[in-house]
Amino acid sequence: MKRKTQNLPPFLIALLFTVCFLPFLCGCATLREKMKGFLGVSTKELEEDRVSAIAKTFNDDYFTSYTKILDILKEIKSYIYSQSIKKHMIAIYVSEEDTTPVGIFFKEIDASHTQIEVSSPSTFAKELIAKKLFSALEKPAASK
Repeated sequence: MKRKTQNLPPFLIALLFTVCFLPFLCGCATLREKMKGFLGVSTKELEEDRVSAIAKTFNDDYFTSYTKILDILKEIKSYIYSQSIKKHMIAIYVSEEDTTPVGIFFKEIDASHTQIEVSSPSTFAKELIAKKLFSALEKPAASK
């Protein structure tokens, strides 16, 4: 005897799908942030660690500071995995071999002063990168 199968209406399938997967889409972090965490490129932890960041103010405007930091990071061979000039941040791994995350945040004090904050869940990584960045930024510009 052949059994007749019924097809579910499309709206019912969509409703079941939504109900089944809704719990996965909810929570403290957005789906996008969860995916970034899974891929290892999330900056959420670095942003949360800003409260214990090492900070120093420099006599450069925001854009100049941002550009100088990018150049220094290339020089010291840090791996940049996320950057946003609009969010005032750069997220790096200490190096291509050492994937300890470090966040570099920029805070405009005024038109000619920018505060640089270096955060990381690792005290060693935070101190290492801050020392390298700050010492390079303090060097006088080479005369041409």
